[in-house]
Amino acid sequence: MPEGDTVWNTARVLHRALAGARLTGSDFRVPRLATTDLTGWTVRESASQGKHLLLRLAALDGTHWTLHSHLRMDGAWRAYAPGERWSGRPAHLIRVVLRSPGAVAVGYHLHDLALVPTAEEDELVGHLGPDLLGPDWDAAEAVRRLTARPTETIGEALLDQRNLAGVGNLYKCEVLFLRGVSPWTPVGAVPDLPATVALAQRLLAANRGRWTQSTTGSLHRGQTSYVYGRRAQPCRRCGTAIRKEELGERMTYWCPVCQPGHTPPG
Repeated sequence: MPEGDTVWNTARVLHRALAGARLTGSDFRVPRLATTDLTGWTVRESASQGKHLLLRLAALDGTHWTLHSHLRMDGAWRAYAPGERWSGRPAHLIRVVLRSPGAVAVGYHLHDLALVPTAEEDELVGHLGPDLLGPDWDAAEAVRRLTARPTETIGEALLDQRNLAGVGNLYKCEVLFLRGVSPWTPVGAVPDLPATVALAQRLLAANRGRWTQSTTGSLHRGQTSYVYGRRAQPCRRCGTAIRKEELGERMTYWCPVCQPGHTPPG
């Protein structure tokens, strides 16, 4: 699931593969960038901001540019050695290829792909709240943004990247289970909201550097989550069947016993 930790990991993969290298070729397979050629440009760094990837480059004339991409639910970047077979996804999903002397980076099914002056990055990511895995992380500011709309459900508020950047559906469900809070609870009624925010940050940080996302502490298949993806299975705490319901156009998993109080409308 491409949530904040997955995007953080992806940024590090691209940084290790390309940072400091001069590109020997590029191939964009999206209409707006089809004629763009980055040959000779130098990759300065690869970074993440919430769920956004920012590949920062220096052009031949010394100006600085950023290749922005968003993974959403199905995007991915892969790094290959020169000559290695590209096995990440079907070829028709490739959106960009960046070649350097030591690596080839291939972007599959990327969204919001854009090349902008680095000085204008804020136009793409300036609306985001504090990044849970970034140097700008500010728990107090995240709480302030969340409480600005006290009647919104906490399930929807945690997914709003304007409040805090990086939480996706998996972490939303798991954090609320661990805190014993119903996803339908209004933000203003959540007990100890700072603790909820702090737990979200700890869970994402714990999964940096690995691709298996776990909130339980186990990396074994089928044992990595408490409620997410476990509809009708017994709750690991009380044995009640985990429920699944739509909330804000996203499916939400929760335990009606361990997360009492507010329930889905109807």
